[in-house]
Amino acid sequence: MPDSYDDAFMDALRLQGDELADATVEALFTGGHVARFNTLMRWFTTSGQPLPDGLPEPARDYLNATATAPDWVDWTMMEEARRFFIDNDVHISTALSFASMPACYMVPHVARLLSATHSLDYPSRRMAETGQFTVYLMQPDAFEAGGRFLPSAQKVRLLHASIRRHLRTAGRWPEPVAICQEDMLGGLMMFSIQVLDALHRLGIHMTEQGAEAYYYAWRVVGAILGCDPAVIPPDLQAAREFSDRYMLRHMGPSEEGAHLTRQLIDLYEEVVPGTLLDPVVPALIRFLVGDTAADWLRVPRSRWDDVIKVAPALLGVIERFEDRGPWAAQLSDRLGRLVTNLELTSLTRGRVMHYAIPEELKPDHGVPATNRWAPPPPIVTS
Repeated sequence: MPDSYDDAFMDALRLQGDELADATVEALFTGGHVARFNTLMRWFTTSGQPLPDGLPEPARDYLNATATAPDWVDWTMMEEARRFFIDNDVHISTALSFASMPACYMVPHVARLLSATHSLDYPSRRMAETGQFTVYLMQPDAFEAGGRFLPSAQKVRLLHASIRRHLRTAGRWPEPVAICQEDMLGGLMMFSIQVLDALHRLGIHMTEQGAEAYYYAWRVVGAILGCDPAVIPPDLQAAREFSDRYMLRHMGPSEEGAHLTRQLIDLYEEVVPGTLLDPVVPALIRFLVGDTAADWLRVPRSRWDDVIKVAPALLGVIERFEDRGPWAAQLSDRLGRLVTNLELTSLTRGRVMHYAIPEELKPDHGVPATNRWAPPPPIVTS
């Protein structure tokens, strides 16, 4: 861990990509193996099947090197993270959709990257893939043979490396490295520490232990996705510092960010039946990201902006219902799973994938309302 996340340290991260994945993609393309590369990318959708015949050696070397989790993983912490996810699945989905995704759009060069790779036109697919990736991670067999998580991570690394190579060779990216280490870590913060921040703002009860476990799982994800383990923030306190520094360095308004946010709002307004509740979508985004960021993203204001502020109180009622006994917690979890399934099915029109929440909903996984985790105040610079 560095002594501090100062500009010099962060600038150095902007010059680094993913050495292993970048070398693999370069070898495949320069060796004339584009067709084999495409075959390999299709293989990732059939997890557990034998590798396709005739794969070039660089591809096999990459798959062997990335086939297992890091040897330093604490599996007790990973199980704690999985329980945290089961207990908070629908809240985490809400935070990912209405806080983490807009946070990505608050970084102008990230929004431009999405535009350059045409992801700007497919917000439902991007959101569905993000949600499904999280669910793959939280499955009991995530790291076992035949599991879906590791193949998904292997594919994401190669996709990122392909984007880096394409933008570099096409001269379409003004910086030395697209999807650099700083941005990879910034994305990791958006789907971990900023999810926890959103849950806190929604009034969700979390223990320090549960929050640390959830972040730990994403720290493991970062290493698997090609982040340098030596620079991944080791705990919540360090993650908070990195997240604050990253956002202070880069966040601001952009046409691409505003456009993508408008698409996100339109998408969810289509999902919500009728038109009466349409203003709830921008109101929830504004509540979770704050007025300054929401104005940058041109999130419209409405009368619901004040109404949505009662959300923590309503969620508190639900959580008190869960505390009435194991049967109530299990019912709430099952309802949460149903809502999450309906949400993803609506996003993808039922075509992309199914949101496979783990089946084993244990009634003794309730999170107590005492010893709650609360984020520290943000870093303020002059």
